[in-house]
Amino acid sequence: MQFHPDAAKIKRWREERHWSQDHLADLAGIGSRTVQRIENGEKASYESVMALAAAFNVDVVALTVDPTHQAAAHEKAEAVKAVAAVRLSFWIHLGSYILGMIIFLAISASSGGNGFVMLVPALWWTVGLAGHALTVFIVTIVVRFNHSDETV
Repeated sequence: MQFHPDAAKIKRWREERHWSQDHLADLAGIGSRTVQRIENGEKASYESVMALAAAFNVDVVALTVDPTHQAAAHEKAEAVKAVAAVRLSFWIHLGSYILGMIIFLAISASSGGNGFVMLVPALWWTVGLAGHALTVFIVTIVVRFNHSDETV
């Protein structure tokens, strides 16, 4: 039976103890190539995981990856990326809005007429920007609500 050990944890624990891969392999009674494969994220036999657990003096469960936790962490990371993308799109929209308003002011000033001739497009663009801001707010709230036990 193949197990999927937590490669990052094993490597971190080994490095915290200032052990080489060869030293860990000697302590566990397994081959150094096996330690290399495990630290590269490949699956390992139950016996290899048990030997590593004995070398670290921990339970086997401490070295295995919890698929539920891993899926939740992946989902949270994707949600954070989505919120960041929505926020970035808003900042880009805001920057183009400011530039557009400057151009609208220049057009109105150069038209020689009375008043702000670009009023209607400016108002509709402002409505669009406000809608975009509302979207960012709602997405942020929804993600925080769905991950209320974690910080987003």
